[in-house]
Amino acid sequence: MSIGAESQGTAAAFAIEGELTIYRAAELKPALLEAAAAGAPAIDLSQVTEFDSAGLQLLLVAAREAQGQDKQLQLLAPSAPVREVLAMLDMAHRFAIVEGAAA
Repeated sequence: MSIGAESQGTAAAFAIEGELTIYRAAELKPALLEAAAAGAPAIDLSQVTEFDSAGLQLLLVAAREAQGQDKQLQLLAPSAPVREVLAMLDMAHRFAIVEGAAA
């Protein structure tokens, strides 16, 4: 389980590995909001192994932070667990999903 920034071309992407669930919400929230506030609202979700509604809430908060800066949060190559929850809750339209962007 790790979080961090990685380079995606000329922009930095915030990467989350492992769980994006209620069990990590308190750990991830400050870093996720800082990444969105830094003006590079791209999140690499290709290595997320578990995703739940708490993870979705974090992404929505980050999206709102990005929106406050006239940007749209990008989800880079979301993993199957992320896609399943977004589809089940009909929330994929809230984000710009970029396919195959993760290295």
